[in-house]
Amino acid sequence: MTTTRPLDPTYREQAWQTLDGGRFDLLVVGGGVTGAGIALDAATRGLRVALVEQADLASGTSSRSSKLFHGGLRYLEQLNFGLVREALRERELMLTRLAPHLVKPVSFLYPLARRWWERPYVTAGLTLYDTMGGARSVPGHSQLSRRGALRLAPALRPDALVGALRYYDAQADDARHTMMVARTAAAYGATVATSVQVTDFERVGERVVGALLKDVETGRTGAVRSSVVVNASGVWTDSVQALSGAGGRFRVRASKGVHLVVPRHRIPSETGLILRTEKSVLFVIPWGTHWIVGTTDTDWNLDLSHPAASRADIDYILDQVNTVLTSPLTHDDIEGVYAGLRPLLAGESDSTSQLSREHAVARSQPGLVSVAGGKYTTYRVMAADAVDLAAEDLPGPVPDSVTADIPLLGAEGYAALVHQVPRLAATSGLPEWRVRRLLDRYGSLVHELFDLAAAEPDLWEPLEGAPEYLRAEIRYAATHEGALHLDDVLARRTRISIETPDRGVACAPATAALVGAVLGWDEERVADEVEAYAARVAAERESQRAEHDLDANAERLVAPDIRKRSVGRALS
Repeated sequence: MTTTRPLDPTYREQAWQTLDGGRFDLLVVGGGVTGAGIALDAATRGLRVALVEQADLASGTSSRSSKLFHGGLRYLEQLNFGLVREALRERELMLTRLAPHLVKPVSFLYPLARRWWERPYVTAGLTLYDTMGGARSVPGHSQLSRRGALRLAPALRPDALVGALRYYDAQADDARHTMMVARTAAAYGATVATSVQVTDFERVGERVVGALLKDVETGRTGAVRSSVVVNASGVWTDSVQALSGAGGRFRVRASKGVHLVVPRHRIPSETGLILRTEKSVLFVIPWGTHWIVGTTDTDWNLDLSHPAASRADIDYILDQVNTVLTSPLTHDDIEGVYAGLRPLLAGESDSTSQLSREHAVARSQPGLVSVAGGKYTTYRVMAADAVDLAAEDLPGPVPDSVTADIPLLGAEGYAALVHQVPRLAATSGLPEWRVRRLLDRYGSLVHELFDLAAAEPDLWEPLEGAPEYLRAEIRYAATHEGALHLDDVLARRTRISIETPDRGVACAPATAALVGAVLGWDEERVADEVEAYAARVAAERESQRAEHDLDANAERLVAPDIRKRSVGRALS
């Protein structure tokens, strides 16, 4: 079993010391799922690799997706069979070998609105979907009458469908999955450093040979040498590419996707839903005691760090889902809202929903490789392609990718622990449902939480203001998972920011105290973190009342990023 390496404050300091003045085969810029995947791919090929991220792991697109591992039914309709086959193959790997503790099957109901032709049309597509990519670990689709569909999903209006089909995909907490990919990379020797910004590239002639760095937490600067820099910065691809002084081989266009989170009881159903809209598809996705409803697909040309959901976005989603619900959702039902940006390869179409979800990898100049586009589901393929291309600038042969056989941390031993839930519950004193939930978030790493709670038994208590989570999970986010700020914990290590009606404000003081004890925060710093988080929530709420993107963006930017405040504090 791979030895884990906690991403604690000591690790971060050592990472900076290794980076500053260090030499690597690959320097990966961007801590989303693609960047983390590249770091894991390179490390498991025996390469010396560093990953730097200007904010937090998964702080951009990789924490704001639909949280699905799926082939994408709509890409079948676009006849993009290769993309669907590839994605379904990756889905199967995640479910069975690489991340069974994090990636789970989920079913969807596809309501049929038209008689005669629609059922055979959808059946043909789902038959392909069931068999492409070697899928074996989820059931095949099934046919349902209207009565059968309404038994599964009584939330649906009887006049909204004439029948239905049920099929299966998979889902995961995207931010946790990305973080676990990065932790696995670190376990195999990658140097992983968050809150580290690349401010410029170092060049010898036209060749990129390294980068200048800034520690966003302390303001200190440094430099790192690398045979190849891999730009995996998603929607920031063009701006990172510009640091090289040369043009890129492709352009990235940002498409905003908005999702709503509502209580589970508001949509009585035993299955998720997929609904056709005029522009694309809309998902109603089971999410613990909640539903995630989305998404939109619109151009975004404003602030990339904090895409804002406007009232128009929210109204669009409500209007679409309410066309089929017996009890329409209202704004009062919404517990959480999040907006993310898809880094699409720019094309000639004016509609972002028609842009390619395939990825591109290019060597734009010696020593610099860029990767962009693609789907969350195919991150591992994107990573392997990027390292393959980077290998052209490395001395000596580079082995082939082996990540198809590298389970993420927590996967090994998970299946056995699932059968030991009663014993683990008796040992820990936790209810069995709590133990199952912990296993599905941490896998076999759950023993690290047991160790924390053995030293401090009150860590098994529920978190005040967010009782679905335990105090141990909050502490663990700082001791093992690289969280540096309150926002990192409430928005990504947990999903409290979208799962509670107050969006985490009530539990912020207790959370800050728990992580502050690890991160060395004094009372003033704890208060600063709580204030900054509350300001962020208030700004997001105001942005969601604004009618259109421009006003929503302005409202969201009222609350400055906590990391910018950190630098000011460190330098004062």
